[in-house]
Amino acid sequence: MRREEDVMRIAQIAPLYEAVPPKGYGGTERVVDGLTRELVRCGHDVTLFASADSRTTARLVPCAPRALRLSEIAAQGIAYTTGQLGRVSRMAREFDLIHSHIDYLGFPCARLLSIPVVTTLHGRLDLPELLNVFREFPEAPVISISNAQRCPLPNANWVGTVYNGIDLSHFTLREAGGRYLAFLGRISPEKGPDRAIAIARAVGMPLRIAAKVDPVDRAYFAEVVEPLLADPLVDYIGEIGEKDKDEFLGDAYAYLFPIDWPEPFGITMIEALACGTPVIALGRGSVPEVLVDGTTGYICETVDEMIAAVAKIPLIDRRACRAHVTGRFSVDIMAAGYQAIYADLLGASARLPTSPLEGPRESLRATAGVSR
Repeated sequence: MRREEDVMRIAQIAPLYEAVPPKGYGGTERVVDGLTRELVRCGHDVTLFASADSRTTARLVPCAPRALRLSEIAAQGIAYTTGQLGRVSRMAREFDLIHSHIDYLGFPCARLLSIPVVTTLHGRLDLPELLNVFREFPEAPVISISNAQRCPLPNANWVGTVYNGIDLSHFTLREAGGRYLAFLGRISPEKGPDRAIAIARAVGMPLRIAAKVDPVDRAYFAEVVEPLLADPLVDYIGEIGEKDKDEFLGDAYAYLFPIDWPEPFGITMIEALACGTPVIALGRGSVPEVLVDGTTGYICETVDEMIAAVAKIPLIDRRACRAHVTGRFSVDIMAAGYQAIYADLLGASARLPTSPLEGPRESLRATAGVSR
């Protein structure tokens, strides 16, 4: 049990695109769910700002009637997110620290608050328009989910790297692999489902694809991927949820990750490893930080190398794959990393003057059972 003076009152701002946890695909929202639950388990007073259909052990402040992606209100995403930030700023004095997961959208509000606001950047940062954002907000403390993610913005105010973590109880180690290759996540050019199909064809193994198609990728799916699904080796099963991932990934021979972009983390890799399933990946972005070449799978430079790696999968110990995730990418390890950053920010904040825009505030260290 934590001492009262160690309890923190923490606001978590989740994207409204998916529920927390997501009912299907949704990496960021799954991370927010795991972090929030672990912080509550550790005794902290946590408030989650998310869609109303979220399920959490924290106090939920609903900011949209339902998750936006599969809803008729999807087009009003900016309006709902604006309202969400309004609620957070209005309630700011109830918290010691605010943790945002909506990228740079919260920077303007954060500038006007006297309590620490830290942002985990979950997306890609190699976009030219982001340079202007970070020039305007050089003071905004940000957290990366891999060291590779930082490369396009080395001068941002990085306060730490915290790898994504998963709830290991959701995934079962299978010491014997199956007979098919697996691809999970999102149908998009950068994720490379067409390359996964090419690998399966080259080695003559079945490929199962469990993935969603976002509106922006429908043309790519129709023009590039859909014609390839006629191959009898390919089984496209569509989007699956958390409960289905365990069997889908665990029963696979290997998991294919043929990305062609600077992937900030790639949570599906650790989900596969948690089931004992080795990963064959192109070494882009964070992949070398997540995988251990020759121990948890193979890091390749070309699709031809990925094809060759399929034959070497029996050399990988599936128990070592699970142990790797247990030791580096569990939800409790992730939460411990964030708590260390929170403590550092609160210590620095205690030495700063109060913002004239917000007026006096309460003690940074809250006690258990604080009034809501």
